[in-house]
Amino acid sequence: MDAVRVTMLRELLAETPWIARTRGFAGTLRETARPGGLLLVGTEAEEPWHLAAHLSDEAAYADLPELSPVLVRHHVPPGAPAHLAVPLARLEEARRGETVFVVAPDAAGEGLLERVHDARRVGATVLALEAADPELRGLAHEALTVAPDPGAPSFELVQHLVSAAAGEPATPTRRRGPGLRGRLARLVDQLTAPPPPLGW
Repeated sequence: MDAVRVTMLRELLAETPWIARTRGFAGTLRETARPGGLLLVGTEAEEPWHLAAHLSDEAAYADLPELSPVLVRHHVPPGAPAHLAVPLARLEEARRGETVFVVAPDAAGEGLLERVHDARRVGATVLALEAADPELRGLAHEALTVAPDPGAPSFELVQHLVSAAAGEPATPTRRRGPGLRGRLARLVDQLTAPPPPLGW
């Protein structure tokens, strides 16, 4: 979906909470992802191909390599290229600093839930875009639920909104202090600066 269509979709949903919800979720994704450490996985029935492609595009356009996902697959066909041959066992190797992003338009399944639980236990951040899966939602540090509802956008459209928002500049937040290193640098500058002119 191109930028014009995303803009039109946002205008259609402007009076709903979905824009804020998808931007908030995308902000968490952007903050937690690390280059090579964003593990994107779907359910056994649905692999998140489109979301993987859109996140890769956003990573390139916005110069945010951390958004380029590793697509983790339940079943890898023989002869698949390396970037499409990452098996579900990769989740068992997840570690602190990595993000497991589960996209589940249907039930996640016991095997996936177990691996996600183990990844969280060793320190990985778990995000979930799900369609009313309470077990998966309970495992996630942050979840965006797209429950079947006449007033809600489709699961696919929410994926587009999330990927587009992930590549946008971060929303300004409360300014933080300069930190210890910044304060020390400022102190050194003050101590080494030439004296001010007389009468200043």
